[in-house]
Amino acid sequence: MIIVTGAAGFIGSCMVKKLNDEGHRDLVLVDDFSQVAKNRNLEGKYFREKIDRDDFHVWLAQEADSVDGIFHLGARTDTTEKDTTIFDRLNLNYTKDLWRLCTQKGIPLIYASSAATYGLGERGYKDDHALVENLKPLNPYGDSKNEFDKWALKQTHCPPRWIGLKFFNVYGPNEYHKGRMASVVFHTHRQIGRTGAMKLFRSHRPDFKDGEQSRDFVYVKDVVAVCYFLFQNKVNNGLYNLGTGQARSFWDLAVNTFESADKAVDISFIDTPEDIRDTYQYYTQADMTKLVEAGYTDRFHTLEEGIRDYVQNYLIPDKIW
Repeated sequence: MIIVTGAAGFIGSCMVKKLNDEGHRDLVLVDDFSQVAKNRNLEGKYFREKIDRDDFHVWLAQEADSVDGIFHLGARTDTTEKDTTIFDRLNLNYTKDLWRLCTQKGIPLIYASSAATYGLGERGYKDDHALVENLKPLNPYGDSKNEFDKWALKQTHCPPRWIGLKFFNVYGPNEYHKGRMASVVFHTHRQIGRTGAMKLFRSHRPDFKDGEQSRDFVYVKDVVAVCYFLFQNKVNNGLYNLGTGQARSFWDLAVNTFESADKAVDISFIDTPEDIRDTYQYYTQADMTKLVEAGYTDRFHTLEEGIRDYVQNYLIPDKIW
C-alpha cells in the first residue's frame, strides 16, 4: 500500500496518476476532501480509499504495517498568506507528527519542501545541508518549509528512508483549482482566452528588464517521475532540488503559451502587486548535481515541450491528467 497526501491537489493528483500508470492501485489518498473544486482531479484514477487529513495520523498508527511508503505532498502553499499559525499547523507540525510515525513504524517518507526556502538566492540554489540553517525565505510559506527541513536534519531518529524535495516552479495539468497560486502558463492561457493578450509583472529592479524575471520552471510530469524514481531506488537520505537546472524568463514562458495556442503574441506589463512586491523572486535555478549523482538520468521536458503538451492536451480541451 502506498499513501499520497494532498492527493486531490495539483502535484498529489498527478502523483496518483503516475502510480496508476506504473501499475499501483493499492493507494490510500489523504486530503481535505470537503474542497469540492479539487475532486475532479481524482476522476478516472484507481485507489483503495480516501482518508480525511485530520483523521490520517490515527488511521496510520493502526494501519502502518501495510504501508510501503508515503508521498507527503499535502501542504498550505499560498505564498501570500501571512497567518503563520496556519503554516505551523498544516506544514510544520503536521509533517513532524508524520515523520515521528514513519520513524516509529519504519515507513519510507518522501515529502515536499520548496525552492521558496532559498529566498532571494543570496546563498545560491544548491541543496547542500550545510546551507539550510542560513537560508532566508521571503514569506511564511517558505519559512514553514525551511523550518521543517532544519528540524529534519537535526533528528537522530528518522524514517528508514527519507527525502525532502525542493520543488521549483511546477506547472502542468490539474492546477485549475489553485486560483492566484496557479502557474503563469495557466494564467496566460486564461487571459488569452478572455482578452487575446497577457499582462506580465513589470520589473521593479534596475538589473532586470520587464519580462526577464526568470525561474526554473519544471513540468509536473517530470516532478512525479523523479518522485517515483526516488521511491523505487535507494539513494542517500536528505534534501534534493527538483527543477530542470535551467532558468527561463517569464517572457519565454508567455510567448510559448501563445504559440502553443496558435495565437498572435500580445504581451504588456503591469506593476507587481504591492503585497508580494518585496518578496518576489526575480531568479531561481536549481543545482541538480545531487539528483544526477543519485542516478537520475532521464531527460526533463524543455519549457517549449512542457508548455506545448500542457496547453494542447489539457488546457485547450479542458482535461485533467
